[in-house]
Amino acid sequence: MAILKIARMGHPVLSRPALPIADPTAPAIARLIDDMMETLEDANGAGLAAPQVHVPLRLVLFRVPPGREPAEGDDGGDSNPAPESGLESPTVLINPVIEPIGERMVEDMEACLSLPGLAGIVPRYHHIRYRWTDTEGQNHEREARGFHARVVQHECDHLDGILYPMRMTDLSTFTFTSELGRPAAVEA
Repeated sequence: MAILKIARMGHPVLSRPALPIADPTAPAIARLIDDMMETLEDANGAGLAAPQVHVPLRLVLFRVPPGREPAEGDDGGDSNPAPESGLESPTVLINPVIEPIGERMVEDMEACLSLPGLAGIVPRYHHIRYRWTDTEGQNHEREARGFHARVVQHECDHLDGILYPMRMTDLSTFTFTSELGRPAAVEA
Protein backbone atom coordinates (compact mmCIF):
# COMPACT_ATOMS: atom_id res chain seq x y z
CA MET A 1 0.00 0.00 0.00
CA ALA A 2 1.05 3.58 -0.55
CA ILE A 3 0.03 7.07 0.44
CA LEU A 4 -0.95 8.86 -2.77
CA LYS A 5 -0.42 12.51 -3.63
CA ILE A 6 -3.65 14.52 -3.43
CA ALA A 7 -4.46 16.79 -6.38
CA ARG A 8 -5.15 20.38 -5.42
CA MET A 9 -7.69 22.82 -6.85
CA GLY A 10 -6.51 23.94 -10.28
CA HIS A 11 -5.19 20.54 -11.38
CA PRO A 12 -6.98 19.44 -14.60
CA VAL A 13 -7.90 15.99 -13.19
CA LEU A 14 -10.28 17.74 -10.77
CA SER A 15 -12.16 19.65 -13.46
CA ARG A 16 -13.31 16.90 -15.80
CA PRO A 17 -15.76 13.99 -15.49
CA ALA A 18 -14.25 10.69 -14.39
CA LEU A 19 -14.63 7.48 -16.41
CA PRO A 20 -16.79 4.53 -15.33
CA ILE A 21 -14.98 1.49 -13.95
CA ALA A 22 -15.59 -1.40 -16.36
CA ASP A 23 -14.47 -4.19 -14.00
CA PRO A 24 -14.92 -3.49 -10.27
CA THR A 25 -13.24 -6.83 -9.46
CA ALA A 26 -9.98 -6.01 -11.27
CA PRO A 27 -6.80 -6.34 -9.17
CA ALA A 28 -5.75 -2.81 -10.19
CA ILE A 29 -8.98 -1.46 -8.66
CA ALA A 30 -8.33 -3.39 -5.42
CA ARG A 31 -4.81 -1.89 -5.24
CA LEU A 32 -6.16 1.60 -5.90
CA ILE A 33 -8.75 1.16 -3.13
CA ASP A 34 -6.06 -0.03 -0.67
CA ASP A 35 -3.88 2.98 -1.52
CA MET A 36 -6.83 5.36 -1.25
CA MET A 37 -7.76 3.88 2.16
CA GLU A 38 -4.23 4.50 3.41
CA THR A 39 -4.25 8.02 1.94
CA LEU A 40 -7.61 8.83 3.53
CA GLU A 41 -6.41 7.56 6.91
CA ASP A 42 -3.17 9.56 6.64
CA ALA A 43 -5.07 12.74 5.71
CA ASN A 44 -7.70 12.16 8.42
CA GLY A 45 -10.47 13.00 5.94
CA ALA A 46 -14.12 11.98 5.75
CA GLY A 47 -13.91 11.04 2.09
CA LEU A 48 -11.71 10.72 -0.96
CA ALA A 49 -12.50 10.39 -4.67
CA ALA A 50 -10.18 8.75 -7.19
CA PRO A 51 -9.74 12.01 -9.19
CA GLN A 52 -8.30 13.55 -6.01
CA VAL A 53 -5.41 11.08 -6.25
CA HIS A 54 -4.91 11.76 -9.97
CA VAL A 55 -6.95 8.75 -11.16
CA PRO A 56 -9.91 9.80 -13.35
CA LEU A 57 -12.21 6.89 -12.40
CA ARG A 58 -15.67 6.82 -10.76
CA LEU A 59 -14.60 5.56 -7.33
CA VAL A 60 -15.08 7.15 -3.90
CA LEU A 61 -14.42 6.25 -0.29
CA PHE A 62 -16.21 7.89 2.60
CA ARG A 63 -16.83 7.47 6.30
CA VAL A 64 -19.19 9.05 8.79
CA PRO A 65 -17.17 9.87 11.91
CA PRO A 66 -18.83 9.12 15.26
CA GLY A 67 -20.98 12.03 16.35
CA ARG A 68 -21.76 13.11 12.77
CA GLU A 69 -24.81 10.87 12.33
CA PRO A 70 -28.25 12.50 12.49
CA ALA A 71 -29.60 12.81 16.00
CA GLU A 72 -32.45 10.48 16.95
CA GLY A 73 -35.59 11.88 15.40
CA ASP A 74 -33.67 14.17 12.98
CA ASP A 75 -35.47 12.78 9.98
CA GLY A 76 -36.31 16.06 8.30
CA GLY A 77 -40.01 15.39 8.63
CA ASP A 78 -39.75 11.86 7.21
CA SER A 79 -40.91 8.93 9.28
CA ASN A 80 -38.66 5.99 10.16
CA PRO A 81 -35.24 7.46 9.36
CA ALA A 82 -32.68 4.93 8.13
CA PRO A 83 -30.06 3.95 10.72
CA GLU A 84 -26.61 5.37 10.10
CA SER A 85 -24.52 2.88 12.06
CA GLY A 86 -21.63 0.95 10.54
CA LEU A 87 -20.28 3.88 8.53
CA GLU A 88 -17.31 4.72 10.77
CA SER A 89 -15.02 2.61 8.54
CA PRO A 90 -14.58 3.66 4.93
CA THR A 91 -17.29 2.57 2.50
CA VAL A 92 -16.26 2.02 -1.12
CA LEU A 93 -18.57 3.21 -3.90
CA ILE A 94 -17.81 2.20 -7.49
CA ASN A 95 -19.74 4.00 -10.25
CA PRO A 96 -22.11 5.69 -7.76
CA VAL A 97 -25.32 7.45 -8.80
CA ILE A 98 -27.20 9.89 -6.53
CA GLU A 99 -30.90 10.73 -6.53
CA PRO A 100 -32.27 13.48 -4.26
CA ILE A 101 -35.30 12.56 -2.16
CA GLY A 102 -37.39 15.66 -1.63
CA GLU A 103 -36.43 19.27 -2.13
CA ARG A 104 -35.05 20.07 1.34
CA MET A 105 -31.59 21.64 1.18
CA VAL A 106 -29.38 22.17 4.21
CA GLU A 107 -26.41 24.53 4.42
CA ASP A 108 -23.33 23.51 6.35
CA MET A 109 -19.60 24.13 6.41
CA GLU A 110 -17.48 21.94 4.12
CA ALA A 111 -13.78 21.51 3.58
CA CYS A 112 -11.85 19.37 1.10
CA LEU A 113 -8.49 17.66 0.95
CA SER A 114 -7.99 19.24 -2.48
CA LEU A 115 -8.46 22.75 -1.04
CA PRO A 116 -6.27 22.52 2.07
CA GLY A 117 -6.88 25.15 4.70
CA LEU A 118 -10.14 26.42 3.17
CA ALA A 119 -13.83 25.95 4.03
CA GLY A 120 -17.21 27.37 3.11
CA ILE A 121 -20.96 27.01 3.55
CA VAL A 122 -22.44 24.69 0.92
CA PRO A 123 -26.11 23.81 0.33
CA ARG A 124 -26.76 20.08 -0.13
CA TYR A 125 -29.79 17.84 -0.28
CA HIS A 126 -30.69 16.63 3.21
CA HIS A 127 -32.02 13.25 2.01
CA ILE A 128 -30.69 11.20 -0.91
CA ARG A 129 -30.73 7.71 -2.34
CA TYR A 130 -27.56 6.41 -3.88
CA ARG A 131 -26.68 3.30 -5.86
CA TRP A 132 -23.26 1.79 -6.40
CA THR A 133 -21.33 -1.35 -7.24
CA ASP A 134 -19.01 -3.01 -4.73
CA THR A 135 -15.61 -4.65 -5.31
CA GLU A 136 -17.29 -8.00 -6.02
CA GLY A 137 -19.48 -6.53 -8.77
CA GLN A 138 -22.66 -6.54 -6.67
CA ASN A 139 -25.10 -3.62 -6.93
CA HIS A 140 -26.39 -1.83 -3.82
CA GLU A 141 -28.76 0.97 -2.88
CA ARG A 142 -29.00 3.04 0.31
CA GLU A 143 -30.72 6.16 1.61
CA ALA A 144 -28.80 8.79 3.55
CA ARG A 145 -29.55 11.95 5.51
CA GLY A 146 -27.56 14.67 7.22
CA PHE A 147 -23.77 14.38 7.18
CA HIS A 148 -23.92 10.95 5.52
CA ALA A 149 -25.84 12.47 2.58
CA ARG A 150 -23.50 15.49 2.51
CA VAL A 151 -20.26 13.49 2.32
CA VAL A 152 -21.62 11.21 -0.43
CA GLN A 153 -22.72 14.25 -2.48
CA HIS A 154 -19.38 16.02 -1.91
CA GLU A 155 -17.31 13.02 -2.99
CA CYS A 156 -19.52 12.18 -5.97
CA ASP A 157 -19.22 15.81 -7.14
CA HIS A 158 -15.50 15.09 -7.64
CA LEU A 159 -16.49 12.43 -10.19
CA ASP A 160 -18.18 15.13 -12.26
CA GLY A 161 -15.39 17.71 -12.01
CA ILE A 162 -17.17 19.80 -9.35
CA LEU A 163 -15.44 21.27 -6.30
CA TYR A 164 -17.52 22.54 -3.39
CA PRO A 165 -16.87 26.28 -4.06
CA MET A 166 -18.80 25.78 -7.31
CA ARG A 167 -21.86 24.86 -5.18
CA MET A 168 -21.56 27.78 -2.77
CA THR A 169 -24.28 30.41 -2.99
CA ASP A 170 -22.59 32.96 -0.69
CA LEU A 171 -18.86 33.36 -1.27
CA SER A 172 -18.59 35.59 1.81
CA THR A 173 -18.55 32.33 3.83
CA PHE A 174 -15.45 31.07 1.97
CA THR A 175 -12.69 31.24 4.56
CA PHE A 176 -9.43 29.87 5.82
CA THR A 177 -10.05 27.14 8.38
CA SER A 178 -7.58 28.87 10.70
CA GLU A 179 -10.03 31.79 10.91
CA LEU A 180 -13.04 29.68 11.94
CA GLY A 181 -14.18 30.37 15.46
CA ARG A 182 -12.38 33.69 15.80
CA PRO A 183 -14.47 36.49 17.25
CA ALA A 184 -15.62 39.14 14.79
CA ALA A 185 -13.64 42.36 14.76
CA VAL A 186 -15.19 45.25 16.67
CA GLU A 187 -15.27 48.56 14.89
CA ALA A 188 -14.80 51.67 17.04
